[in-house]
Amino acid sequence: MSFFISDAFAEGAAAGQSDSGLLGMLPLLLIFVLFYFMLIRPQSKRAKEHKNMVEALSKGDEIVTNGGLLGRVSDIGENYMRVKVADGVEVKIQRSAVSALVPKGTMKSE
Repeated sequence: MSFFISDAFAEGAAAGQSDSGLLGMLPLLLIFVLFYFMLIRPQSKRAKEHKNMVEALSKGDEIVTNGGLLGRVSDIGENYMRVKVADGVEVKIQRSAVSALVPKGTMKSE
């Protein structure tokens, strides 16, 4: 029966294939570069923009919190701030809980 099936013999390693280890690492390197440009870099850029926005907040700015609360900053401390959400209603929130700075006049004037 071995007449129809030829025997398979392994070839010796070629002398010029010393860079196959580098070619094996190439897909992993490409995946890391892809992750960096599509995930890590944009996320760090957003975090930097948010930090700058929170540091630049001042009294009278109108903000939206992470919970969706719209209000006007009435007092600012180092870590916390007071936000006026309605007539006679002020809440104390963390500065980092600010989600966005909205244009002045978004809240109804008093």
